[in-house]
Amino acid sequence: MFTHLLVPLDGSTLAECVLPHVLSLAGALEARVTFFHVLERPRDTGALNPIDPLRWQLKKREAESYFEGLVMRFKAAGVRAEKVIEEGIPAECIINFANAHQADLIVLSTHGLSGLSRWNISSVVQKIILRANKSTLLVRAYESSAPKTSELCYQRLFIGLDCSARAELVIPVAMRLASYYQASVMLGTVIREPAILSRFPLDASDMRLIEQITARNVQEATHYLKQVQSQLAQTGVEIKTCLKIDRNEIATLHNMVAEEQADMVLLVAHGHACLGRWPYGSVASSFISYGTTSLLIMQDLSAGELQVSQAELATLQTQGH
Repeated sequence: MFTHLLVPLDGSTLAECVLPHVLSLAGALEARVTFFHVLERPRDTGALNPIDPLRWQLKKREAESYFEGLVMRFKAAGVRAEKVIEEGIPAECIINFANAHQADLIVLSTHGLSGLSRWNISSVVQKIILRANKSTLLVRAYESSAPKTSELCYQRLFIGLDCSARAELVIPVAMRLASYYQASVMLGTVIREPAILSRFPLDASDMRLIEQITARNVQEATHYLKQVQSQLAQTGVEIKTCLKIDRNEIATLHNMVAEEQADMVLLVAHGHACLGRWPYGSVASSFISYGTTSLLIMQDLSAGELQVSQAELATLQTQGH
């Protein structure tokens, strides 16, 4: 369960779209909150273009005042909150702080000071989610119109499951939120229709084989969902299930979320095919890049279980590490 929420903010209105979610999560999970701000020095400064000390100090005081007010408002709502302001490069400072101070969940707005763009997430957010190796809540900056610090009452939560024990790791968080806000929970599973590679049209025996495999998978998935639903129903939370068959399981999951009109999608970073080569599996990666709903991804792999990328190796070698 999450006990320490790290909330990076750049002072923009777009970034503030996370605040209702932070208030809701902190209340339901009894978690403390750290508001984190990075004062980034202009990149074009140098010997011929030095930083104006007075302007820099004014910028720092403005940030201090803004975050002090924010902390006071959250404390007034019964949330343990603090602020931390550092100087440096935003993504690097956020990642280092999260790891050094045992942040359980990083809450990020998809866009901030640089404004909305055609990309589903900003470049800073992308760096954080790819390198922090932490569970993350992504709030879509373009969809939120809630007041700055009003609590969200979740009504419909969607959990993507693939019949693996690994995918179930996010269920306790979802159930805690659902119980607290009396929300319904949808368990969504997609069975990928088997494909047989052939240059020619499939014959009757090939079609029978596909039907047999599909029927077997449907039987197993149906039994699995009934078991999970039965176990969770004892909590008093309304549990619904949705099972579909399609060749494109990821697109079908996106469609399920849209049909359910979910307030939040909850996924584990990896499923049954877990590969430590990448920080996220194909389903989680797709929802990061193309999802339109607030997305909570639980990171199931520790830093030691993830392979070091070629870019990281090259950087370490260049820096002499």
